[in-house]
Amino acid sequence: MSDTVLRVQGVSKRFGGLQALSDVGITIHKGQVYGLIGPNGAGKTTFFNVITGLYTPDSGSFELGGTPYRPEAVHQVAKQGIARTFQNIRLFAEMTALENVMVGRHVRTHSGLVGAIFRTASFKAEEAAITQRAQELLDYVGIGHYAEYKARTLSYGDQRRLEIARALATDPKLIALDEPAAGMNATEKVVLRELIDRIRNDGRTILLIEHDVKLVMGLCDRVTVLDYGKAIAEGTPAEVQRNEQVIEAYLGAGHKATA
Repeated sequence: MSDTVLRVQGVSKRFGGLQALSDVGITIHKGQVYGLIGPNGAGKTTFFNVITGLYTPDSGSFELGGTPYRPEAVHQVAKQGIARTFQNIRLFAEMTALENVMVGRHVRTHSGLVGAIFRTASFKAEEAAITQRAQELLDYVGIGHYAEYKARTLSYGDQRRLEIARALATDPKLIALDEPAAGMNATEKVVLRELIDRIRNDGRTILLIEHDVKLVMGLCDRVTVLDYGKAIAEGTPAEVQRNEQVIEAYLGAGHKATA
């Protein structure tokens, strides 16, 4: 049985006269933290958005857990098993931390509209289970004591962790993190790295797009580097750091990233 979680091949995307992606693909295996990096304008965000259903590709094939999927809308992709966070935090600011995670969990609910209207026994049981699971996930990411706080009152780093808890609530096959370290200080990045390590060690699979090269090289199992919409390197962090195209295009000629 294959341990491939995500296989994407031949992805191209054009915006008007700009060819943002040209024949890009990646393969991610179960339990990996897979990094996607590149200089500004390289196409990594576009590729990430195509995979997660925010953009519709011009071409490409997509498989999740060996089953083809069509990335046509974020909510559809979430139901199929990819949960994502965003570079710009997108929480429900006036809802509590617990309620934010419960929203994510509702992707997997079964009671439906009739149960909600008539407050059936099955609906009440499911809501109790959702509440319990949401609290467990808040505890898991380290912010369980903020369950009843409104999302807007949390610190920046805790809001990032709340987003990850909400993503985990969907029971995803793949968690796609869009620059989770953006705007974090050094202490917050250490906490983030520990959380991602924990998620990986618990058998989850993660796709990470990140500008912090040191974080990527020290955390990821494999890395793909994009430049001008094309993949110029793929391999382990050590292999990528030695790649001359990467050194020149992304890190600058004569310089290498350090883990």
